[in-house]
Amino acid sequence: MAEVAQASFWFVYVLQCNDGSLYTGVTTDLERRVKEHNGEGAKGKGAKYTKAHRPVTLVYSEKATNRSEAQIKEAAIRKLSRAEKLRLKVQIS
Repeated sequence: MAEVAQASFWFVYVLQCNDGSLYTGVTTDLERRVKEHNGEGAKGKGAKYTKAHRPVTLVYSEKATNRSEAQIKEAAIRKLSRAEKLRLKVQIS
C-alpha cells in the first residue's frame, strides 16, 4: 500500500469576500485553496459560502505545524469580533 505524504505544515487563513464579509479556513496549500474559493482550479472545491461571495481576497494567513493546531487557531479566529479580525488584516498589510 502506498503511503500518503503528510504536509509539513498547515495554514489558517482569513478571506475577505466581495461584499466585505470574512471567511476563515485551514489548508495545506494556501495558493491552491484561494484559487478554489475563487472558482479556479478543481471544479466544485470552493466553500459553499464563498461561491456566493466571489471574488475573495486573502487578508490573513498563519502557519501551523499540524492540522490540529491549525483548527484550534481557526476556531479562535472565528470567535473574534469583526473588528478584531480586521486588525489581523492590518498586521500583514
